[in-house]
Amino acid sequence: MSVGMLNLQAQFRTLRDEVMAEITQIFETQSFILGSRGKGLEESMAKLCDMKYGIGVSSGTDALLLSVMALKPKPGDEVITTPYTFFATASSIVRGGARPVFVDVDDQTFNARADLLEAAITPRTRALMPVHLFGQMVDPAKWLAVAKKHNLLIIEDAAQAVGAKFNGTVAGGFGDLNCFSFYPTKNLGGAGDGGMVLASDDALAHDVRINRVHGGKDRYFHDQIGICGRLDEIQAAVLLIKFKYLDQWNHRRRAIAALYNQGLQGTPAITPFEAPGAWHTYHQYVLRVPKRDELMEHLKTKGIGNMIYYPVPLHLQKCFDFLGYKEGSFPVSERLAKETVALPMSSELMDAEVAEVCEAIRGFYGGGGA
Repeated sequence: MSVGMLNLQAQFRTLRDEVMAEITQIFETQSFILGSRGKGLEESMAKLCDMKYGIGVSSGTDALLLSVMALKPKPGDEVITTPYTFFATASSIVRGGARPVFVDVDDQTFNARADLLEAAITPRTRALMPVHLFGQMVDPAKWLAVAKKHNLLIIEDAAQAVGAKFNGTVAGGFGDLNCFSFYPTKNLGGAGDGGMVLASDDALAHDVRINRVHGGKDRYFHDQIGICGRLDEIQAAVLLIKFKYLDQWNHRRRAIAALYNQGLQGTPAITPFEAPGAWHTYHQYVLRVPKRDELMEHLKTKGIGNMIYYPVPLHLQKCFDFLGYKEGSFPVSERLAKETVALPMSSELMDAEVAEVCEAIRGFYGGGGA
């Protein structure tokens, strides 16, 4: 059978009546921007993460950008993060007026190593930006300890980790500014672009809120140079409906990951590591494998979806040449870029589809199957 990376159509079929009724109501009222549905989603996300404020924005990228802008960085100010992540993590730092500084990642969790942070801190460091990659959180206690010691802010990039936990702390629940993406492929995905910033500090929240509407609290009066970064009501409506199912869907993803783990036993594939204390939500199910490219081609011939996240670490991207990093600067990130592959993963994935994928991988490595 053909097994796609995810099946958004199947998810929509279960929600069609709810979604279409809400969208019809929005068109009837013609209230598209900063309405009651957006406020409802902001309140729901803030409650989930035990934060005071939620600010709906136009994308996860803009959530990060607005958060960096709220630091009001001076030229040369730095934000420490990981090179093994989506482009927006670092691009938002540059576009917000700061300079990204990278630390390498752990070869099991793929998250930035907290024990490397202090060596990267300089007098220009303003903030730390942990990324909860593929649905697994960093250890909040370790990052908070470093931030407190050096009087730094934390901007959580929780774009891939809505609902994830670590020792009871929820992703987006320990930083000063905490960012989510509602891109359609996310565990909580909209019908287009959307994002959220969570905060508990009044001043930081105010800054993000006014900067999403061109830097002004009142229309046509601008205190700062902001952006057009609002979350529209159609996206908020879809997300509010899906929010009710988030916990159920995350549990299903964990069950699928357990099936993969079992089905891939005896192969050379290294299955995802879940750190003690972590509650992984498996936005992606990512393996480390030998003969990665050959395996991908094998899966493709059998109609099985697969992808590489991320083929080139950020420190080796051409646009970041000015940072001065070279090949070998972050060897673990570079190795992961050459060894990892993501398998099909969504809450709608069927057990039989998981078995089909595992059989194909076992067959490729000579451990049985077709």
